[in-house]
Amino acid sequence: MATFTERMGPVVLLWLAVCLSGTWAVDKGNFKTCDQSAFCKRQRAVKPGESPYRALLETMELTNTRLTLQLINDNNKVRLLLELYRLQGNITRVKINELKPLKPRYEVPDVLIREPPTEPLSLLSQDENGVVLSLGAESQRVIVSARPFRLDIVEGREVLMSLNSRGLLGFEHLRMRKDTQADPEADNKEGTDPANQAETTTEEEEKVEDGMWEETFKSHTDSKPNGPSAISLDFSLPGVEHVYGIPEHADTLKLKTTDSGDPYRLYNLDVFQYELYNPMALYGAVPVMLAHNVQRTTGIFWLNAAETWVDISSNTAGKTVFGKMLDYVQGSSETPQTDVRWISESGIIDVFLMLGPTPRDVFSQYASLTGTQAFPPLASLGYHQCRWNYNDQEDVRSVDAGFDEHDIPYDFIWLDIEHTDGKRYFTWDPHKFASPKEMLQGLLDKKRKMVAIVDPHIKVDTNYKIHNEIRSLGFYVKNKDGADYEGWCWPGSAGYPDFTRPDMRAWWASQFAYDQYEGATENLYTWNDMNEPSVFNGPEVTMHKDAMHGSWEHREVHNLYGLYVHMATAQGLLERSGGTERPFVLTRAVFAGSQRYGAVWTGDNAAEWDHLKISIPMCLSLGLVGMSFCGADVGGFFKSPSTELLVRWYQTGAYQPFFRAHAHLDTPRREPWLFGPENTALIREVVRQRYTLLPYWYQLFYHAYRTGEPVMRPLWVEYPQDPATFALDDEFLLGRDLLVHPITEEGARGVTAYLPGKDEAWFDIHTFQKHNGGQNLYIPVTMSSIPVFQRGGSIIPRKLRVRRSSTCMEHDPYTLYVALNNQRTAEGELYIDDGHTFNYEKKEFIHRRFSFIKNVLSSANLEPDAQFTTKSWVERIVILGASKPSMITLKSADGEENQLEFDFDASMSVLTIRKPGMNAGADWTVTLQ
Repeated sequence: MATFTERMGPVVLLWLAVCLSGTWAVDKGNFKTCDQSAFCKRQRAVKPGESPYRALLETMELTNTRLTLQLINDNNKVRLLLELYRLQGNITRVKINELKPLKPRYEVPDVLIREPPTEPLSLLSQDENGVVLSLGAESQRVIVSARPFRLDIVEGREVLMSLNSRGLLGFEHLRMRKDTQADPEADNKEGTDPANQAETTTEEEEKVEDGMWEETFKSHTDSKPNGPSAISLDFSLPGVEHVYGIPEHADTLKLKTTDSGDPYRLYNLDVFQYELYNPMALYGAVPVMLAHNVQRTTGIFWLNAAETWVDISSNTAGKTVFGKMLDYVQGSSETPQTDVRWISESGIIDVFLMLGPTPRDVFSQYASLTGTQAFPPLASLGYHQCRWNYNDQEDVRSVDAGFDEHDIPYDFIWLDIEHTDGKRYFTWDPHKFASPKEMLQGLLDKKRKMVAIVDPHIKVDTNYKIHNEIRSLGFYVKNKDGADYEGWCWPGSAGYPDFTRPDMRAWWASQFAYDQYEGATENLYTWNDMNEPSVFNGPEVTMHKDAMHGSWEHREVHNLYGLYVHMATAQGLLERSGGTERPFVLTRAVFAGSQRYGAVWTGDNAAEWDHLKISIPMCLSLGLVGMSFCGADVGGFFKSPSTELLVRWYQTGAYQPFFRAHAHLDTPRREPWLFGPENTALIREVVRQRYTLLPYWYQLFYHAYRTGEPVMRPLWVEYPQDPATFALDDEFLLGRDLLVHPITEEGARGVTAYLPGKDEAWFDIHTFQKHNGGQNLYIPVTMSSIPVFQRGGSIIPRKLRVRRSSTCMEHDPYTLYVALNNQRTAEGELYIDDGHTFNYEKKEFIHRRFSFIKNVLSSANLEPDAQFTTKSWVERIVILGASKPSMITLKSADGEENQLEFDFDASMSVLTIRKPGMNAGADWTVTLQ
């Protein structure tokens, strides 16, 4: 270790000392508050009031696709250009930029999947006070008020959303630094021509505040050569009390008001064991907010990749239910309203107003802009076993064998940074992992897979091929002086590839080819960690904002960096198979659009009950903004869980989309069989539950890929008119049909679950007990309990023959669980393809619809032009809430009829039909008589 640590240097040694010590807490002093972030402090100091901006209506131009209009700041005479577009699918786009900036301002590329198609705008009326434009459907209109500038979107007499209604539009124009201007007088003379207003300012506006041209935080100085460039805009949401989204934060699902503290921060950071229930920035930044009330769901997508802060205020915040009732009784109730203010350090205002009106519409609208969740390989929906680190090939073999010995299925085993040759990614430790292909073949023989970490910091070492090639190609991020930017990370001194460059991304992708990545095989997949990017000795443990990506400063692109790493890695896995195999790539840092490239996890959590609890709203929030493939480290990354906590975490994680156990280098081993036979049995049971439900999970991910709807979703998505669901985040739905209420309290003897829908029936999936919806149900629990309910009216396929991996179960039969609603009907789906290629794009799949109506269960083809065959069959049908039939008949597609055997449990009203035997891809009907 001595020579290694000498090479690591003092900074990394200090970092490791903190990581490996017993002090498990974030050092908040390493990260800025709004007051310590000069642009946030400046903008937040502007209080609501009369806006200095007015619209110059005489400059308005209206074409078939857009409206343009100049705005002027009456304080400094700087002009802005407003562009307004009506987009297909009930979306309005608003862009605001300087009319004539001193130099171009950054506009985010590569996030939108295409230039959004527009629809015609038409002028309804105009006078000296403003203009009214039609948005087409549902009598929606945009009202642009001139003095002060304000924009309202209305439907009928209802205001859906207002922009700049509180006068907080701010746009710091690019300017010459006063002490560098050759002839300030000449600039002032030019100011008489409004077209030349890039440097036109008043004395009042020109005053220099701290942090405008240089800013220091701790020992780091940000040179800010372009000066102040912040932007700000407020949005008012009448009738709204509940807003969601803007992940990633370790906070409740319903966003809190920020009047008494910091705004929510969006700035991708490597935050060492983050604190819970606060608005600090974390690893991801998705600038999308959803607003919901009983009438409507809307969304705001703020397309900006710079550091961003989001303030939320509400006129009903802090009022008790009694206080609201008192207002109502006294007739003084004001309409609830939530006000949101976005502040970004640089770039332009480019905002998409997604007008719903339903939750599904908003998901579809956002998906039309940024794409949907990548359709994952089926195996990646199984269980993943990880730790920092499995020591060597023998350790991997032993852990793999342990799962077989204890009859616990798993699909992926993971290798962290220690598998490499001295933290050189794309390599293997020559002593510990001397024959990686042999190791991978051993896993492949059992139909299992491996994930190895590839981080985006590259060891500066002239004996390292990857480093030499990146340096010779000029692909590293540069510092402000033009030299390659270097920072400290796991390898010691490291360079950071400039992933904003398409040629760099193409080169990176090429490194995953089997003839480049020595030891890699088709069952090796990839994990991108530390891609915020993490720089141990950088400001806030990340890259200096004045580092350069070509002609753009890092401050402009910071929140995009992780997305680009993820994008390039997924492309590499795609290309290595000639474009046929679906990639699986896990990322820590995300931005809008990251859903197109794979999975995300919630980072370095801790083995604490509150961290288990927070995993639910964290993944729900990511799902609302497109990132369905989300999970948290089962058991907690830091610290060591009690056996009770570990079991409860497995029970929770098994019902979250990405199911991976992970642990810190310094923690005791915690493979599932190390906690005694009783706990092993509990963990085995819930992992096996996960595998039985893989057909349902896979179908949900297919729908997420097709529609943008989240796999794991808050109850209000399905029950949008039930206010009791609006703030719930200790339970969730998987699709429409499974409700999960994990047990997240130590020593719990019971939990209270809310079952929504007053006309619904819900069936306990373990006991088949029926419960009515629209109630809070108290459920006694033991250590084996995980309360999960199937919605009456649904049909869920399961595979009950659990084997050692999902691939081993490919041809196994299905059991259909038919839960009847109070009208004694039900419906469901089954989706089958090869599980790993893109052949589904060529219609090579089976998509069936099951329906139960008037005592007939039938299977019909949802995609008649699709072609795929399966060896799987239906071996059992279980009908919950059934009556006893006298006879059951199966009629196949060729008209042949057979009577079927069945059992009926009268005490639970459960009918089990045994061995119907029809192919899972065929047409058939089963009639109960």
